[in-house]
Amino acid sequence: MKVFVQVAAAAMVAASMSGCATVTGGDGMAAGAIYSGYKMGGAVGPGTGTKTGRACAMSILGLVALGDASIASAKAAGGIAQVAYVDHEIFSVLGIYGTTCTVVVGQ
Repeated sequence: MKVFVQVAAAAMVAASMSGCATVTGGDGMAAGAIYSGYKMGGAVGPGTGTKTGRACAMSILGLVALGDASIASAKAAGGIAQVAYVDHEIFSVLGIYGTTCTVVVGQ
C-alpha cells in the first residue's frame, strides 16, 4: 500500500508539472509550473478604444475545457462593431485550473 501511495503522489506531481491546465492565448505562451498570470498583446485594428468586451475559456486538470474566448464573443459582450485592438489575459494555478480571456477594445 505504501508503494501505491508513493506512485500516486509522484504521478500527481508529474501531472501538475506537465501543465495539464495550461492555457494559451494570443501569439504565444509563457507557462509557470506553479502560477501563471500575464497579459499579451494581440491584433490591432483601425478603430478607437471607447468600449471593452471580454470573453473567456477555462480548463480544469486538462480534462474539461469550457468557454468561448473568441474575438467575436468578446465583441458581442462589449457591443463593439469596429475593433481598435485585442489583448489576451492568461491565468493558471498548478496546472489544476486555468483561464484564457480575450479582451477586445473598440467602438
